[in-house]
Amino acid sequence: MPPKSSSKKTQVLWFFCEKCKVTVTGRDKDNHAQVCPIASDNLFKESYVRNEVLFTTTVQAKSPVEQLKDTPQRLQNQLIFISEGVIRLCHFVIGDHVVISSNENSEMAPITRLVWPVPEKLLDTVFVTAEDLETNWSRFKNQQIRIEKLPSDPIPADSLIIEYADDTIMDQKANVDICRLLQSQLRHQVISKGLPIKLNFYNKTLTFTVSDIRFSRIYQEGHQAESTLEQQMKRLELHDKGDATKDDNKTEVNFFLITKKTKITISMPQDEIKSADSSHEKITTQDIGGLDEVIAKIREPMNIALGLQEVPAGFKIGRGLLLFGHTGCGKTMICEALANELEGVEVLKINASEIFSRYFGETERNLQREFEKAGEYFPSPCLIIIEDLNNLCPKHETNDVVKRVSAAFLNILDNLHLKPKFGKTFVLATSSNLDNLNPAARRCGRIDIEVEVNVPDSKGRHEILKKYLHKVGHILSDRDVLDIASVTHAFVGTDLVNLVSKAAVLALNQKENEKASAGGVLQDNRITVEHVNSALHYVKPSAMREVLIENPNVRWDDIGGQKDLKLKLKQAIEWPLLYPEKLRKLGIRPPRGILMFGPPGCSKTMIAKALATDSKVNFLSIKGPELFSMWVGESERAVRELFRKARQVAPSIIFFDEIDAIGGERSSDSGSSVKERVLAQILTELDGVDSLNNVTIVAATNRPDMIDKALMRPGRIDRIVYVPLPDSDTRREIFAIKLKTMPLDASVDKEELVRRTEGYSGAEIQAVCHEAALHALEENIDAEMIVWENFERALALVQPRTDSKLLKLYDDYLKQSLR
Repeated sequence: MPPKSSSKKTQVLWFFCEKCKVTVTGRDKDNHAQVCPIASDNLFKESYVRNEVLFTTTVQAKSPVEQLKDTPQRLQNQLIFISEGVIRLCHFVIGDHVVISSNENSEMAPITRLVWPVPEKLLDTVFVTAEDLETNWSRFKNQQIRIEKLPSDPIPADSLIIEYADDTIMDQKANVDICRLLQSQLRHQVISKGLPIKLNFYNKTLTFTVSDIRFSRIYQEGHQAESTLEQQMKRLELHDKGDATKDDNKTEVNFFLITKKTKITISMPQDEIKSADSSHEKITTQDIGGLDEVIAKIREPMNIALGLQEVPAGFKIGRGLLLFGHTGCGKTMICEALANELEGVEVLKINASEIFSRYFGETERNLQREFEKAGEYFPSPCLIIIEDLNNLCPKHETNDVVKRVSAAFLNILDNLHLKPKFGKTFVLATSSNLDNLNPAARRCGRIDIEVEVNVPDSKGRHEILKKYLHKVGHILSDRDVLDIASVTHAFVGTDLVNLVSKAAVLALNQKENEKASAGGVLQDNRITVEHVNSALHYVKPSAMREVLIENPNVRWDDIGGQKDLKLKLKQAIEWPLLYPEKLRKLGIRPPRGILMFGPPGCSKTMIAKALATDSKVNFLSIKGPELFSMWVGESERAVRELFRKARQVAPSIIFFDEIDAIGGERSSDSGSSVKERVLAQILTELDGVDSLNNVTIVAATNRPDMIDKALMRPGRIDRIVYVPLPDSDTRREIFAIKLKTMPLDASVDKEELVRRTEGYSGAEIQAVCHEAALHALEENIDAEMIVWENFERALALVQPRTDSKLLKLYDDYLKQSLR
């Protein structure tokens, strides 16, 4: 049986017109015949290809093809999707740069994209990503565009100058961030002068225009010669150019490639440039608060080494000083201020990240070259500033490059004393991680002097706030500033600056809201105490970042009863902070530590949270097992770091929950276990050589009899506080606190609840209230009141679980401790 003949005709996808010398799609053949030949003043609105150039009006959004689904969106936006037939007709190659321009408006800046193929069945339709279509193709709407191959390789741009396309005004810091983002966004893209650029900056769309592009003239000459040769080769092709219409004669446009070396700057009007220059003032030591002693310690050896101060004969001059301390304490600011105040002194800044190179020996040469610059200034003095010295000369040399650089740096430090050309050179280095610095660099003859920049105390914070508040508008009195300084424990200089900046933002937002509500009347936007107190909820101290917990929102009013316990804790914690002079006058030394013991569920941990909230001191909460480590020596190191941090951010509280887990009694036959080594380290920190000033230990346990006796002696944990089961008055207060937010029926008798919960702990009383509310919902999901029957059910379900033997143990321990 012969095969069936197909009735379908073979569809012609493309048709070449001999008159116009153009190629159109098969579906547009009849439409083209009506206007053939295409006149220069009557643009053919259908798509066609002429002289390897595609003319079209059909641009649509398309999802990325299967091969590109995992490609980042930024790279997908640089692609243009063209059918395989058009790619063949235009002699494009996958990945070619093509120029997209308007065929109707020659003044419109073109854009470039990379070619990627799509199936032939799509014919003349051009696709781009939805984001690219919305952002960059709107100006081509309802216009015929031409797509052609980039005439020559783009020239790498040295610098790109852009300007805002509208009246947007951003500060200098924001402009730096914008240029950094544009550098990442535009890398490997080809652009031209006049091209609009859009950037999403914090959910705000910014539009820029390329105003100028600068590049190497030498490269341009070679590039033009190469392009000219290419153009000459193209002229040898057998094309009949006589029929080409004027729409093909486009003005040649120079295109430039953005590389990682291209510098992007934002052009500003001259008046804005002048105001920006006037607002940028050089910082001096007068602008730094709370660090006068540190600056004096640095200035003297620095002036001697630079020859600015006479010294007696035979005096050994130190050529290096290390400034170390916590991040944000002002090390970099001190270096910058001292460098600005030196007259007639050359200043060199060495960035460790710029020294390292992947080529063998290049890193050492870069380092040597930087120090050779200082020798070239001789006999003029030279100050060398090295930030983060631990990156250049680390303690742990991880690879050969680091070893060679460390050895080269140590050799250079030795040469500072030996070579005459370094006779007036001084090295001022900083480090935030002193433990990670090579000890060989800290010996005498290299880095001779070490100066620590401590976390500022209350007086230092007061001076820092005064210095910075002088530059902003505020209505804070000196007493207000003192109060702020007294509650910002562990805040370093940068934290205080961030605090004031956040308060200024809150003040500005309040002004805008009041302006809107007042019908456009401008309100005062100066900083007040309320703004600063609100900003304290957002800005956290850097010096406590490693161990800081969020301050729990628990106050003394949230704890029912326990009046005697509250008074003892206030005497131990709050009185030394509020009345230090009165205690010192009577010769009273605050207790070093407090132990709270009692049955489970009696609010020991909750009391510690309230203590942290109301005393407003730094609160370090440590669970016993958190200090243990499988590595030898790590547990002891964790204890040392804990107490070191507590001393640094004093006044502070260290809260040990379940202290019996780490402070258990030692036995003679247990050997040297991790638990005993940790306990020994804690005992040393509590009453050792290093004084523990303004640091209070608060511990909680359910088993006081298991704690080592050495931990409980006076001078370590001085005061013992028993937290018993709540009595009737305490239970009455607990019920009042728990039931004030619960809708109760008139049948609920609170006094009966107090009587029926004899022997219950605070946690069990809370469980009774919780179970009663759940039972009410079980009976009726729409219940609006809790009745007495619900509490009867809850009392039957929640029973007191404190063993009488455990209560007797507490009584015996309390009697023994009072002997």
